[in-house]
Amino acid sequence: QNDTATRPNILVIMTDQQFADVMSCAQGRKYLHTPHMDSIAANGMRFTRAYAANPICCPSRTAMLTGRYPHETGVQDNGGAVDAEKFPVLGKVFKDAGYDTGYTGKVHIYLNYEDRKKARFSEKTVDIHGFDLLLQGKVNAADSPRKGDWGRVWPGIEFLKKKRDKPFLLVVSCMNPHNICEWARMASKGNFTKLPDGEIGTPPPLGQCPPMRKNHQPPANQTPIMEYMRWSYQHTSTFPVWNFDENKWREYIWAYYRMTELVDAEIGKVLATLRETAQEENTIVVFVSDHGDCHGAHGWNQKTVFYDESSRVPFIVSWKGKTPQGTSD
Repeated sequence: QNDTATRPNILVIMTDQQFADVMSCAQGRKYLHTPHMDSIAANGMRFTRAYAANPICCPSRTAMLTGRYPHETGVQDNGGAVDAEKFPVLGKVFKDAGYDTGYTGKVHIYLNYEDRKKARFSEKTVDIHGFDLLLQGKVNAADSPRKGDWGRVWPGIEFLKKKRDKPFLLVVSCMNPHNICEWARMASKGNFTKLPDGEIGTPPPLGQCPPMRKNHQPPANQTPIMEYMRWSYQHTSTFPVWNFDENKWREYIWAYYRMTELVDAEIGKVLATLRETAQEENTIVVFVSDHGDCHGAHGWNQKTVFYDESSRVPFIVSWKGKTPQGTSD
């Protein structure tokens, strides 16, 4: 008997490079305000000790969509491909179970299929990844106002508005606060240009910026390999923060918080649509990020290392009126 009509919808909202505590429901509203992330937490369970399987985009995302660790899938860096025949992808599992499936926004997963060629998720590989709707933030020229993360959430909003007679699985994958990578590169050169997913303005006077992280200094007695890794990474164009002083680090944290607020606003549009279409009470909302960002902890920016700030991610499960409310380790 087909019981899909009685099953709940599942909405997965994913940010990119967000540390678990960078939400006002986790740290208060003194330095940032994320009302829409907070609303998900208020109606569900926030897990405070959720960790990415690997603090790099592709391995972490592959792990989340297959339910298998990076050492199992073989995806250990941003160039690895997963054998989706051996490790079925989330969309395929739900599609086979009778769900409408959609994925909008950043994917950053590669498939290894049939002739073992590497390929991004695409409309041509829907029989492998299972997402009938797949829009990776691309919009028509006529839709030019829909830029950045608005261009990524908008197709998901349209997906939510469709009439259907079976439940859905929808993944809405945003980019911010990942743009902090670009901000740091520009700050290191003192040459700021346009950010790809929304402007945040100029940092305020230093007294209005968040303080340095209490664990800003590198760990005592860190291993030589970590010292070498820090030096080699931070003297490249990818992680160029070797000469950041206290002022620049505090501005970095301020910028990181502003980008988190930008993506929170887009999340609010998705949640509003869920309410407006009267689907909120029959939808499980999962909020998560692929990995975190050190934002000054241990004198480090970005991810890659298994420090708490780069590995621990927000993870909230909310089914209004059904899930317990609170926090859990």
